[in-house]
Amino acid sequence: MKNIAITKDVQSALTPDSVLQDLLQGNNRFVSGSSQATDNSALINQTTGGQYPKAVVLSCIDSRVPVETVLDQAIGDIFVARVAGNFENVDILGSLEYSCNVAGSKLILVLGHESCGAVKAACDGVELGNITAMLDNIMPAVRKSADEVDGEANSSNKEFVAKTVENNVRLTIDRIREKSKILQEMEDNGEIKIVGGVYNLHTGKVDML
Repeated sequence: MKNIAITKDVQSALTPDSVLQDLLQGNNRFVSGSSQATDNSALINQTTGGQYPKAVVLSCIDSRVPVETVLDQAIGDIFVARVAGNFENVDILGSLEYSCNVAGSKLILVLGHESCGAVKAACDGVELGNITAMLDNIMPAVRKSADEVDGEANSSNKEFVAKTVENNVRLTIDRIREKSKILQEMEDNGEIKIVGGVYNLHTGKVDML
C-alpha cells in the first residue's frame, strides 16, 4: 500500500532515469489492473507542510487520460500541468521551471495521447473564439506531418493524426529546451531529463517516443 509520501531526502536520492522507470512501472500496473492501494488520509497528513514530487507531466486536458491514475501515482508524487494539446507556453514553462528548479523534480514527461481532439482540430484548421489562437501552437506539428504522411492532411486520415500527435510531443520538447535556459542547463548537467510519450486510449499504455 502507498502510505508514505516522498520526502526531500528521498527526492534528492532519485535520478531522472529511476523516476522514468518508476512512472513506466506505474503505467504497467495500471494496464494490468494491479494499481497500488493508497492511504490518502496518511498522504494528506504527510504532505500538508510541503511537497517533493519526483516528476512533472505536461498533458492534455482530455478526461480519458487522468494522469495520476494511468501512471499509478498518488498524492505528493507528481506535478501535472494540463492544456488542450499538451503544448508549452510562458505559463507552462514557468510551471515546469518551478517544478524542477525550485521544487526538485527530476523528470519532465510531455504526454500526448491517441486521437487528441485538439490535434484533430488543428489538422482541420478549426477557427472558433480563443480556440483558434490555442491551436496555433499545434500547427508546426501539423505542417511537419504533412511532409511525412501520404494522403489527406486532415483528421479523416488516422495516420496523419497519429503522426501529428507524435510530432507535437517532439516539437514541444524541442521548444521547452529552446525557450527555457534554466531547464536546458539542468538537463545538460544531468539534473533532469525531458522525455515524451503517447498514451493509447485503447490499451491504457504509455509508449515512449
